[in-house]
Formats: sequence, structure tokens, C-alpha cells
Amino acid sequence: QVQLVESGGGLVQAGGSLRLSCAASGRAFMLNYMGWYRQAPGKERGLVAIITGAGTTSYADSVKGRFTISRDNAKNTVYLQMNSLKPDDTAVYYCGAGPSRPISYWGQGTQVTVSS
Repeated sequence: QVQLVESGGGLVQAGGSLRLSCAASGRAFMLNYMGWYRQAPGKERGLVAIITGAGTTSYADSVKGRFTISRDNAKNTVYLQMNSLKPDDTAVYYCGAGPSRPISYWGQGTQVTVSS
């Protein structure tokens, strides 16, 4: 089994920055894909950014140039640096991971609120 624990959410003003972290434990060695998804009220959960064990990344168009995903394989941890935050970025952010896609494991979610 795999456990994912997120941290770093909170309240920030528009234009500000936050950094999310997600630490994996258990059978973390098999997590080739680690990423961040978000769900706003009344909307479906969608991909924000994802990274492979080799460092290949993919981003949602809405966050390109503002968000950066990275991972520390030695610590089984994935990060999401979020800059130039907008009110539209307000959502619950979920860490997701798995050996392949679709994602197999999910964290509990962390709230990000961007005030205007």
C-alpha cells in the first residue's frame, strides 16, 4: 500500500505564492507518476501538473508559466510551487501517484484559497 500526505495549503492573496508538498510512504518505490490535481466547488477534479520518476513533466494550460512541479526521489516527495496565484486557482488540491496512469493512490487533499 501507499500513503500520501499533503501539506502547504492555505489562504493567500492574489499574486502571492504557495508551495505544496506531498510525502509518500509504504511501497513508494513503485510510484513512477506523482502529480497534483485540484477540485473546485461544483467542478470535477482535474490535472494540475504531473511528473515521472525520470523528471518528465506535464501541466494544465491554465497553470503553465506560473506553477512548477518537482520531486525528490530520495525523499519520495513531490512539490508544487505556485506563483502568481489567481482567485480561479482556489480549490482543494490532491496529491496523486501511481506506477502508471490513471492514478492509483490519492492524498486527503489540502485547501488552497486565493483572495482577490
